[in-house]
Amino acid sequence: MTLYSDFADAIDAVLDKLEATGDLPGGLDRRNVAVEPPRDPAHGDLATNAAMVLAKPAKTNPRALAEKIAAGLGERSDVVSAEVAGPGFINLRLSPRTWITELETIRAAGAAYGRSQMGHGQRVNVEYVSANPTGPMHMGHCRGAVVGDALATLLEYSGHSVTREYYINDAGGQVDVLARSVHLRYREALGETIEIPEGLYPGDYLVAIGQALASEHGARFVGAPESEWLVLFRTRAVAAMMVMIRDDLALLGIHHDVFSSEAELQAEKLPEAAEATLRARDLVYDGVLEAPKGEVAEDWEPVELPLFRSTRFGDDQDRPIRKSNGSWTYFGADMAYHFRKAANADQLIDIWGADHSGTVKRIQAAVSALTDGKVPLDVKLVQMVRLLRGGEPLKMSKRAGNFVTLADVVREVGKDVVRFTMLSRRSDAQMDFDFAKVVEASKDNPVFYVQYAHARIRSLHRKADLLRHPGEGRDPSPDLSLLDAEELAIIQLAAQFPRVIEQAATSHEPHRVAFYLFDLAAAFHALWNRGNDDPARRFLISDNPAVSRARLVLADAIGQVIRNGLSVMGVAAAEEMH
Repeated sequence: MTLYSDFADAIDAVLDKLEATGDLPGGLDRRNVAVEPPRDPAHGDLATNAAMVLAKPAKTNPRALAEKIAAGLGERSDVVSAEVAGPGFINLRLSPRTWITELETIRAAGAAYGRSQMGHGQRVNVEYVSANPTGPMHMGHCRGAVVGDALATLLEYSGHSVTREYYINDAGGQVDVLARSVHLRYREALGETIEIPEGLYPGDYLVAIGQALASEHGARFVGAPESEWLVLFRTRAVAAMMVMIRDDLALLGIHHDVFSSEAELQAEKLPEAAEATLRARDLVYDGVLEAPKGEVAEDWEPVELPLFRSTRFGDDQDRPIRKSNGSWTYFGADMAYHFRKAANADQLIDIWGADHSGTVKRIQAAVSALTDGKVPLDVKLVQMVRLLRGGEPLKMSKRAGNFVTLADVVREVGKDVVRFTMLSRRSDAQMDFDFAKVVEASKDNPVFYVQYAHARIRSLHRKADLLRHPGEGRDPSPDLSLLDAEELAIIQLAAQFPRVIEQAATSHEPHRVAFYLFDLAAAFHALWNRGNDDPARRFLISDNPAVSRARLVLADAIGQVIRNGLSVMGVAAAEEMH
């Protein structure tokens, strides 16, 4: 039970009484009734829109209804005042004891503070990264990887049962290109001088695979036709790439539960099963696509293809699930993959690059069709990251194949810096990752600012131990009533953490946690800085141990909330800053 859920229950109880007395009709939809902090702290500690939401369906005046709700809430001992504002908002002022109780709640809950059972019983499949297995992870993959992993943790934190999944695209033409690239490296390992033509993968990360194949098979496949070696080289190359990708992701602390192979799904005839399901529902038919706009009539050859009726679900045209040669289109294979995922989930979430935005509507339509609308699919789009160094665009790495590897970035600035930075903006907003800025010790760097707050808090105990007399233990029950109004105000902000978690989990937006932590860190730094001008307002005062003990408990609670938030983001809290 959190402070906000407690008051939500209190409002429900007041509304129940108003129904019982006939002041409010029964059966009204209360789902949009909210309890939240007011936009202006001067208006109070909590606010509710209950009267504004319910007045119209109740056919009553919102302000008159607000007066009745406020009267009921004002009967609580922890409510100092319940005031009606504007057309019917209700602002509540709570007693100081309320915030001291919340501080004690944070202290008692520890690492569990903010955890929720909101998603209990809900199975969620989160698919993220799913980079083509053609090379090591690069920074183009990094943001989606972090967003997906943090979202999975956030959902677990709020009570959901989560499966982290990676889809291996190992059945398309790009893995044949990979096999041909490895074949060149295989010939190179046998002493041949090679040139890598346009269209093949040039990265020297393929050298070791070529050497291994040369050691194992000798010159057997040097002049052999492609049909004799393509499948073998493709299988070995994809396996080696997936080892490399797993290792790269591990540097970010990312580990998936399931790796699904597109080739295996096709071998199991899953696309055929999905097609049969949709044909039985008259959602796949054999038809001819319209000629592309601008196509000369004599150049267009109409071909009958199996088409999914995606227009029934809001798409602008029906979509082919097979090509003219009978192989599956990317959409057809992806549709079948989601069909399998949906069999073991109550909700699907995909993390995609923004360049895939055009396919969102059709795959959502397919999932809706295959599951009778019972399993929703949310696709979160992630914008690109522009790499800079000191404000200048970063030159690409020729060694890695003209891209900057994720491993190189993590080794340079650290896992925690990378993860926090990737979550410091909305995922659908473009991002600059400046190697100089992300390690800068300034307020403008959210990574540093939040970590510095936690390190300051941890330093207090080291200082307190120096002030403590020999043999004197820590006070288990300090007098928290000694905390002043500004100190109680930061508890109000800390008390929002469980609410932020639930909101972020509901909206599938882990960046909300990063934004919140920055605000909490800023509030803590402001408290800390009071002591710069007035020694009596420092956290630790040598001649006032009672106040020091109370403020130390306050700091510990703020540190606990910061640690809990960072853990959701997959970031370790700094013990000290150098």
